[in-house]
Amino acid sequence: MVFRTLARLTGERDGLEDLAQEAFLRLFRALPQFRGEAHIKTFLYRIIVNLVNDEFRRRQQARMTVSVEDEARELKSPWPDPEEILERGELQEAVDAALSRLDPSQSAILVLHYQEGRSYEEIAAIMDSPMGTVKTHLHRARQRLKDMIKEWSRCHTK
Repeated sequence: MVFRTLARLTGERDGLEDLAQEAFLRLFRALPQFRGEAHIKTFLYRIIVNLVNDEFRRRQQARMTVSVEDEARELKSPWPDPEEILERGELQEAVDAALSRLDPSQSAILVLHYQEGRSYEEIAAIMDSPMGTVKTHLHRARQRLKDMIKEWSRCHTK
C-alpha cells in the first residue's frame, strides 16, 4: 500500500525505497502522538501525502538552484513522444503525465479517491479537511485533469 501510493503520487515506479522508509520512520516517530481517533491506515496515508508534498517542495527548491544552462537541457514537453505513448499505453501515460502536472494536493486527492479507493470521509481525515472541502477539491481536480487530457488528445490526434 505504501509503495503503490507513493508511486501514484510521485509518478515514479523506481527508487521509492527511501521514501517508503521515511514514511515508516515518520509513522514510528509519530506513534506517541497518535490518538487513535482514526484508523492507523488513515494516519499512514496522511504521513505519505505530507511526505510527498515535502519531497515536491525539496525538488522544486533544488531545481531553482540549477543553472540556466542545465535548465535549458532539462526543458522538454511535459508529454512523451507519440511513439513512446503508443508503446506504454496511451491513456495511462497521459493520465500519469497530467497527474504529475497537477498541484500536489489535487494529485493526492485524485489518487486517494480513484486509485486507492478511499471514501470522502477517509480523504477528509487524511487531508485534515472538512468533507465539503474534499468534495470541492475533488471536483476541481477532476475537471482540471479532464481539461489536461482533452489538451493532450488534441495535441496527439493530429
